[in-house]
Amino acid sequence: MLLCARQFEFTFPRPAIVMGIVNVTPDSFSDGGQFLEPQAAVAHALELIEQGAEIIDIGGESSRPRAVPVDEREELRRVLPVIEQLAARVRVPLSIDTMKPAVARAALQAGASIVNDVGANRSDDAMWQIVAEARAGYVCMHMQGTPQTMQIQPAYEDVLGDVKQFFFNRFQRLKRCGVMEQQVIIDPGIGFGKKAEHNLQLLAGLGNLTSMGRPMLLGVSRKSPNPTEASTTTRCATLKGSDSDGNQRARPSSERPLAAKAA
Repeated sequence: MLLCARQFEFTFPRPAIVMGIVNVTPDSFSDGGQFLEPQAAVAHALELIEQGAEIIDIGGESSRPRAVPVDEREELRRVLPVIEQLAARVRVPLSIDTMKPAVARAALQAGASIVNDVGANRSDDAMWQIVAEARAGYVCMHMQGTPQTMQIQPAYEDVLGDVKQFFFNRFQRLKRCGVMEQQVIIDPGIGFGKKAEHNLQLLAGLGNLTSMGRPMLLGVSRKSPNPTEASTTTRCATLKGSDSDGNQRARPSSERPLAAKAA
């Protein structure tokens, strides 16, 4: 299995890739405000790389439940200086965590190689056309609703089946927009429009998703202030394929504390 993100390539099966998360926001759950200044964000990213992160994900808008949306100009002001500085200093892929096509385009022009799209349930094609043009990696994440509505009574008849069908539908639309299969990463969206039981059902059925033939980004974080919701799994962000025997390759988050994802 091959993952292509502009000039970067990863071949699976291989050990899990750890994605380091840099939130350039004042209101993200676990680290909001700590890395709001560009120099602090860059220093944090360099530390994560030193600790073993192979991808750095940079976000300028919180996607926690009921987060206040950020306008395009402010999001660009937060993320572009960080991406520009890191692109000149590091040799790992940079990912832009955004729902806005214009922010994705500017970030790719500044040196990012992956678009991490929390809003992959979108109805328009603008984001996918930008990804296709840039030959960027694309994280296709499942979410029910929006960050403002996702935790208001999320409901599924079959959460695993629904998420899998969502990915099949997205694959078709991405292909029509010119996004190649090798560019796509799937993310089941743990904590995004899901109750604790939905998260646990998805985690128990990960093999059904990795069988779709694409690497999976598994980002588990404290999106909810409810202790039960927040503690359903350990906090981690890893990108993984499947071994030849079908087993997932991932390291416990205790080995990689940098893998916390709380955007």
